[in-house]
Amino acid sequence: MQETTAHEERLDAIRLEGLCKSFGPVKANHNVNLTVRRGEILALLGENGSGKTTLMNTLSGIYKPDSGQIYINGKSVAIRSPKEAIDLGIGMIHQHFKLVDVMTARENILLGTGGKLAQTPESLKELFGLECDLDKKIYNMSVGEKQTVEILKVLSRGADILILDEPTAVLTPQETEKLFAILRKMRREGHAVVIITHKLQEVLDISDRVTILRKGETVGTVITADTTVQELTEKMVGRPVSLSIRREEQEPGETLLDVHALSVTGSDGVKRLDQVSFQLHAGEILGVCGVAGSGQKELCEAIAGLQHPSAGSILLDGKRVDGLSPREIIRKGISLSFIPEDRLGMGLVGTMSIADNMMLKTYADQKGFFLRRKGSRELARKLVSKLEISTPSIFTPVKKLSGGNVQKVLLGREIDCNPRVLITAYAVRGLDINSSYMVYDLLNEQKRKGVGILFVGEDLDVLLEMCDRILVLCGGKVTAIIPARFATKDLLGMKMTGALSAEEMEDDYV
Repeated sequence: MQETTAHEERLDAIRLEGLCKSFGPVKANHNVNLTVRRGEILALLGENGSGKTTLMNTLSGIYKPDSGQIYINGKSVAIRSPKEAIDLGIGMIHQHFKLVDVMTARENILLGTGGKLAQTPESLKELFGLECDLDKKIYNMSVGEKQTVEILKVLSRGADILILDEPTAVLTPQETEKLFAILRKMRREGHAVVIITHKLQEVLDISDRVTILRKGETVGTVITADTTVQELTEKMVGRPVSLSIRREEQEPGETLLDVHALSVTGSDGVKRLDQVSFQLHAGEILGVCGVAGSGQKELCEAIAGLQHPSAGSILLDGKRVDGLSPREIIRKGISLSFIPEDRLGMGLVGTMSIADNMMLKTYADQKGFFLRRKGSRELARKLVSKLEISTPSIFTPVKKLSGGNVQKVLLGREIDCNPRVLITAYAVRGLDINSSYMVYDLLNEQKRKGVGILFVGEDLDVLLEMCDRILVLCGGKVTAIIPARFATKDLLGMKMTGALSAEEMEDDYV
């Protein structure tokens, strides 16, 4: 795995000493020390709210540190803007790409440079083995292609220090391996790479060293070859953590959700779902995977009554619900809970308190404002205690909570409705390992109660460990429904990209 010379022989590309950054009374970073050497890949780990993103945003010029010192290539520097960061050779690729969809890759690379590039994208493609059609529009690209454009964009502007924030969050295994091949090539060429990820197995696969943050402070740095997933987890959390995801083995019950030949057409006339059919049973977790934009969002929203299908049918508990609104579904006496991908856009109101967010659904049909508010406060207190939600009070606006705590609020509210069917879209996206395992435990608890769970996810390891069956979407079509015990990451990856036809698979698996 280690392809470079001994650690101590490498030159420091970055050295941070005693870096501090506060937002009001909150200390996001406190006396952080970190070193990144040339010709190495450093993984940066920590729970949600540990200060990883703040630290990298400081390094890339988005924030200015309150105190401490930054050294780039051994020289003390002050970074006051992203432009100054890129002038120093620092390029950051954010989890949410900063690309203009209607422009080509080449136009995005040239945007804001005045046509002056340190290196041409063509020469960088050849040097690092990057596959990219420079004249292709961004909106026609896969997630992996967009990421390649982002890499070309920062490298063409002279970056030789690369920061990647959750770069594999929505990639297939094959796309991830392509990315890692590029990063290894950069390491051989003497670049310094920092990768932020919650996927600990990837940390072991790609990095040379790992720096761990906890509550804004540096816990320590370890050599990757000398550590384990368990050790890294315990350093992040500060205590022993069980890393087993159980697949609750139980016989599935009656059919709770029956989707037949479902199609959804977007406002642009493009089919987002095309003849999708499957069943979900009581006491079953059915995983759904696919590259970003394969129809996962439309599938969830059509079942939940937020999108109207153009064809097909949806039966919940034997009752036809396609085309009905969420309120009409509730009035039919159907107990359905939906945890959307957009937690603060669709699931919760960010400016409202935890307690008031409880009223949005659970107490919506009870008469009397004061009765509803009293009930919502009782539920909020119960969830804060049970789910260990970190908050100053139940009256704190949810937008002020960390991502993990926001997800706990939403998940707790939906589960408290005692649903028959529970739909979760990327339930642990961006959550630290401790919060993620709490979510897995909650879902397994619901499964034991006989709830049917549609689990849309992006981490194939989790899908394989936790789900009973896995449905694969590619371009809005179902390419496979596979029992998890027979599936592999490679098989799922091929089905996600349409590289393997149904005829090439065992009939029993499809």
